[in-house]
Amino acid sequence: MAYCPYSRFPVGAAILTADGAIITGCNVENASYGLTVCAERTAVQRAVVEGHRQFTAIAVTCDIKDQFVGPCGACRQVLMEFGSDWIVYLTKPDGSYKETSLSELLPLAFSPAHLAKN
Repeated sequence: MAYCPYSRFPVGAAILTADGAIITGCNVENASYGLTVCAERTAVQRAVVEGHRQFTAIAVTCDIKDQFVGPCGACRQVLMEFGSDWIVYLTKPDGSYKETSLSELLPLAFSPAHLAKN
């Protein structure tokens, strides 16, 4: 359940790990807005705490009914830390969804591979 007293914009996320576990997250706002954590990053952080490092998919949902909403830029970059091969499901409250990929949402991304020494 999201904690969003300021924006009143609840967001939820669920990550599918490579070994089949589902890890959920929600946005957690803070009066100091810059300290707010998005649902996608909350789910990633929970997954890492639980020992997961390989992921296959993430589903993201919010209350907007007339369009699909994707992860913010910061969340896209955090997801990229764990690979570019994520399937991303953008879902609406009525259960409809759009399937896309992290590579499509974040083309020409900076990744850990860029830090490898030649």
